[in-house]
Amino acid sequence: MTNRIGSPDTQADLDVRACLDRVPPRSFVMVAGAGSGKTTSLIKAIAHLADTRGLALRRAGQKIACVTYTEVAVGEISADVGVSPLFHISTIHSFLWSIIRPFHLDIATWVATRIEEKIAERRVHYERPRTQAKTKARLEQEIADLAVELTAISEVKKFVYGAGSSYAEGILGHDDILKLTPACVAAHPLLRQLVAKRYPYILVDESQDTNPEVVEALRHIAGDHPNMCVGFFGDPMQKIYMSGAGAVPLSDGWAEITKPENFRCPTSVLAVINAVRSPSDGLEQVRGRTITVDGIERPVAGTANLFILPTDGERSARLNAVRQWLVAETGDELWLSDVRDSDVRLLVLVHRMAANRLGFPNLYAALNDRAPSSLSEGLSDGAAWPLRPFVQNLLSLVVAARAGDQFTVISILRSECPKLEPARLRGQATPPVLAALQQAVDRLVALMEAGSQATIRDVLTHVRDNELLRLDDRFAVHLVADPADDGSSGFENVQAYLACRVDELWAYQRYLMEESPFATHHGVKGAQFERVLVVVDDEEAGFRQYSYGKYLGYVPLSDKDEANVAAGEESVLDRTRRLFYVCCSRAMKDLAVVVFVPDVESARTAIIEQKLFPEGVIRGVEHLN
Repeated sequence: MTNRIGSPDTQADLDVRACLDRVPPRSFVMVAGAGSGKTTSLIKAIAHLADTRGLALRRAGQKIACVTYTEVAVGEISADVGVSPLFHISTIHSFLWSIIRPFHLDIATWVATRIEEKIAERRVHYERPRTQAKTKARLEQEIADLAVELTAISEVKKFVYGAGSSYAEGILGHDDILKLTPACVAAHPLLRQLVAKRYPYILVDESQDTNPEVVEALRHIAGDHPNMCVGFFGDPMQKIYMSGAGAVPLSDGWAEITKPENFRCPTSVLAVINAVRSPSDGLEQVRGRTITVDGIERPVAGTANLFILPTDGERSARLNAVRQWLVAETGDELWLSDVRDSDVRLLVLVHRMAANRLGFPNLYAALNDRAPSSLSEGLSDGAAWPLRPFVQNLLSLVVAARAGDQFTVISILRSECPKLEPARLRGQATPPVLAALQQAVDRLVALMEAGSQATIRDVLTHVRDNELLRLDDRFAVHLVADPADDGSSGFENVQAYLACRVDELWAYQRYLMEESPFATHHGVKGAQFERVLVVVDDEEAGFRQYSYGKYLGYVPLSDKDEANVAAGEESVLDRTRRLFYVCCSRAMKDLAVVVFVPDVESARTAIIEQKLFPEGVIRGVEHLN
């Protein structure tokens, strides 16, 4: 039993248990604020089911499914509840694939429809009046290639799930799985019945970030089969990705469970996040972080300060001055530390401030500036599809090759290299294949050496030509001698990314691995730190989806903003409020917010009117001198 499983129950834990213990069980949606121990509640629910239903489930050959957002979360939950055949703990993609994998004919039908949709999209682009001749030629070739893929589908014996899709080879990518399985669940009652039979309990972590179609598919299954239980654990206030479901609608008979406790934040920070959250769903979090002194549990007061500073060329110097001020104010020298173990985080809205300082400004600009959200948001965790080959495999492959770690090199190649697939090796002598791959790896290492003049395009072209790993099919239109805009979202951004030098990838990796005090507002959800400094700088960020100026009141709303607010639709205020809530709620002891603005005095007046921070802790440049 872990500490989390054995921790004292909250009322929300008791409410979840009551839902699980009912006959039949009752599906539910839990809304749990930041720092509430949402994952603890989920883990306790799994442990309770194992204790009370484990024997019956094993006899019936059934499992408790727990679906979460990342592999890190899978490992964390598995470590708490233990490894058991009774549990199916996985990411959403793996879970969906486990459902649909046996249904070859349904997959083939969906893939054929998907290819036909892609052909239709390209024909529409072809017929546009302004489509250039060069682009038309490219589209004609793509339509022909897709037609070949469509024909090849009938020859695929088995579909598999990989990082990138290659339909003719029977490989489906991440995005395919998110579309395929919900579509099949909606179309086939028998599939819904099989899922309910196999997984009578499905618990979904981080439900606010789960794909809406996936949420609807699970609700559909539960609606058809009242003897099963689906439980969603999440917080709509922490929905910071555009693709997430946000609030999960309650179906008839479902329970709504609220977990208002906050065990992370000191009272000063708790007051701030409650003020931030108030206009949203009105959930007021209670308790706050405590420590035990002489056997008595006492609240931690902590500090919360807000600085309003001018947008000039002294940003970095002013940030250092704020950190110096915090040292003097709190007596805590660790505010000046840039070592990860010091538990200090400087949260920037986008990577630009970190990128400029750490050495990947061009890579950042390529995938952020005027980029679709799928690219800009994917910078925070390496999930943007152009980054995946490096984040998931290539950087690790080069590091292992440099270290002479042949075991890791071969493990990566066996997993990802098309040349080492059993069907390709059949009838071949293996040693020449391995020798050629070794030469290709050696060349890859040389291309990615420190000081190399190679570009990301050079590396990916080498990877493609030598089939070191299978690339996402979206790279095809980019890795040609004369790329033509195919109308895909972010075409120019990807082209700019491919032109970046490879040394920027290593700098980006250092940032991604948290080897600096910088992190993004998006990248810290789920984390907590003793010292948090949130940097707000709309001018430097250039992020269209968010505006702290509008949220804090010193920039007027546009007509579109006003219309969205009046209609009760998602607005820039909603998105920015949620992001600010996530940032501020990371602090376990001290919180500082630095707002860079063009007009300090007008911004100060507007921010005071928002009543997010007490007026006495709103400070300016004069406090730093």
